[in-house]
Order: sequence, then C-alpha cells, then structure tokens
Amino acid sequence: MSAFTYDALPGRVVFGSGVARTGLRAEVDAFEARRILLIAAESEAELARELCLPFADRIAVTVSEVRPHVPIEVAERAREAAVGADLVLCVGGGSTTGTAKAVALTTGLPIIAVPTTYAGSEVTPVWGLTEKSRKTTGTDPRVLPRTVVYDPDLTLTLPVELSVASGLNAMAHCVEAFWAPRRNPVSSAVAEDGIRHLATGLPAIADSGGLDARTELLLGAYLAGSAFAVAGSGLHHKICHVLGGAFDLPHAQTHAIVLPYVLAFNAPYAPEAASRIASALDLPEPAEGLRRLGEKLGVPAGLRDLGLRENDTETVLEGILALAPADNPRPVTADGISRLLRAAWAGTDPAKETT
Repeated sequence: MSAFTYDALPGRVVFGSGVARTGLRAEVDAFEARRILLIAAESEAELARELCLPFADRIAVTVSEVRPHVPIEVAERAREAAVGADLVLCVGGGSTTGTAKAVALTTGLPIIAVPTTYAGSEVTPVWGLTEKSRKTTGTDPRVLPRTVVYDPDLTLTLPVELSVASGLNAMAHCVEAFWAPRRNPVSSAVAEDGIRHLATGLPAIADSGGLDARTELLLGAYLAGSAFAVAGSGLHHKICHVLGGAFDLPHAQTHAIVLPYVLAFNAPYAPEAASRIASALDLPEPAEGLRRLGEKLGVPAGLRDLGLRENDTETVLEGILALAPADNPRPVTADGISRLLRAAWAGTDPAKETT
C-alpha cells in the first residue's frame, strides 16, 4: 500500500495497576466538573462508589440501568438523567460505555471511561442503539471518551469465562482491522501487536487469572479498540451486530464464536493479512486455531449454544447482506453468508464450511 489516510483520534489514556484508585480524581478535576452523571450497572455499583469516594459530593445522578446493545428506551432514560450534568463518568464493560455514548451523542457531554472488561469500545467513536430488535450503529466524535483510565486491578474479579469471551471480542477487533473499510498500515501494525498481547494473555487467564495475564489482556484490548476505531467496522461486526440486535445474544460470546468463521471466509482472499494474523497468533491455521483456543477456554462451540435456532440464521441474512462492506476481501453473497452462519451455528470446522 503506497497511499493511505490515517485519522489519529484525540484522547487521553491512563494505564497501570492501581491508577483508578489513585488517579481518577485528578482526571475528573481536569474537566472542572461539578455535576457528574455516573453510569454503572448494579454489578459494578460498589466498585463505582469506592472509586468515586474522593469526589462523591460531585456525583449528581447515578444511572444503573444498563443493558446489552443499548435499547433506545434505556438510552432515553439515561439522557433524561443527564440534564444539568457537565460530565459523564462510566465504570463497567462495553454496555456501560455504550450507554454513556448514547448520552454524549445527543448532549455533547464529555466522557471519562473506566473499563472493567476488554471491550475496547472506550477508545472508539462508534455508538450503537437497538430499537425494535434492530441494532443501528454509527460514528460520531462526540461519543469518543475524552479520557480512559485502564486499571488491570479492576478486571481481577471478572470471571474467567467472561474474561475469555471479552478477550476474544477484542481479538475480533484486531483481526477485522486488517480488512475493514478504512484499513491502513498504521492500524494494521497496532492490530498485529494487539493480537500478540491478547494471544499471550488469554491462555494465561485460564491457568492463573493473575495480574500479569489481566494486564496483557487489557493492553491488547486497548490496542484492539484503537485499531478498530481507525479501520472501521467490517463484515464480522456487521454479522454480530445484526445477530445481537435481532436475538439479544450476549455480545462478547457472539463475537468469540463467529470470529473464526469470518476469518476462514476472508483469509484466502487476503493472504498477507492472514499471514500476519497467523504469525501474531503463532498458529499455522489461525481460523481453526482460534476456534480450538476458544473451545479450550470454555467458549461455546456454536451459536446454537447461545439459544439460537438453526432457521434463525436465515431470517437475518438479508439484513447482513444489506450492511456488508462493498470492499470486503471476498465477495459477499447470500450463499456464502448462509454457509458461514450455518457453520457458526453448528460449531463445525471453519475452513471446511466457509471456503
């Protein structure tokens, strides 16, 4: 590639063990915020209260209604709660960050994000809302968090099963960055390094789940989100967003299951990308290797294990085809996507079913 465009996104990142407890107040003070809207799900409520103790008098409203894929009615209630606020602080996973983004989209309020999973959405300008079982996504600089505080300590209590799924979700951001619509050498280099960190951290999570493994995963997730933010959303994300919006499937697990199948689908048409992905993973056959890694780490084998019925895959086919990027490495056809979805539903060998 001899010519490319790269949009470096603004934002401050604070990374390190313990920084959420020692440095969050300084980050809040930098905005001179006096009325803060705190968004944290019930499961993160105690942690959020602890982190906010040094500036508890400035927490004007707390929103605890957080749901995957951000239903529009949840977004509207959060926006109503934001009236009079001058800063949004979100503590939690991707759905929590997504709720904060829904507020920023219409209010323009700045966001400080404190992630507790490996979603990566905290460094992207991408928002998503679901209405009547249809998920809509878009890009807007207003929703990009101004500051992100990455503290591996906050991920230590994340169950191994969820850590693995969330880490593989981050892996999907990296893999997709190689052929997403705005791909470029910089985002590809970031994605490749992200894959290496994630590939180091994921097996270690199952063995010990200690701080070193969590740090590798969180750094990988940051790199993954950064690559995805610049390169954009490709076929994999379109498939997962349609499935998630239509059937309310768990976000991270859906990405973890579908990823090997999209990789197998595109790899023969993007040999250089496939080679770099394989090298970063240290796997000769990356698609089947990722599927086996997920299986070893407890990820459900197929979409059927998430409750999806086989004929459900055909009902979303048209929606996926309508959103598929025109420059996907492999031409996207109804037959090809149908085969991909059936294989992902059954959990069979990706290479055999999608080539």
